[in-house]
Amino acid sequence: MVRTRTKKLRGGHYGRGMKSGRGKGKKGGNGMAGLGGHRKTWLIKNDRNHYGVHGFTSHSRTETNSITLGQLEFLYDDLKNRGYIENDIIDLDRAGYTKLLGSGDFNIKSKIIIGKATEKAINKLSNYGITIENDRDSKE
Repeated sequence: MVRTRTKKLRGGHYGRGMKSGRGKGKKGGNGMAGLGGHRKTWLIKNDRNHYGVHGFTSHSRTETNSITLGQLEFLYDDLKNRGYIENDIIDLDRAGYTKLLGSGDFNIKSKIIIGKATEKAINKLSNYGITIENDRDSKE
């Protein structure tokens, strides 16, 4: 005898209860419920880093726009065309840079204006006779 759909949905779902075989009911919790228990395999496969503390957020971040001596030599002509270099004075503050780093070489005789510079950059430039001018302390 063929069982109709209505009879099928009324019960007899092999120990699952009456309505658990259809619809959205009896899923074992909503959202992330059960990740430590019956949804452990889902957790291991899809979200391994769910538990625990991961890193931190620094609330005292400061934005630095730094430039190296090598980049300065590469961008020298471009900075000159934009008007940031006049009479052998390179105004990196006005160009938007906040710190001068010491990697690379720069040996064009000039005076550099910038807020901060590393000790390595100052030493390299002083060997070529280039001076750095800034409002604040030049070392960091």
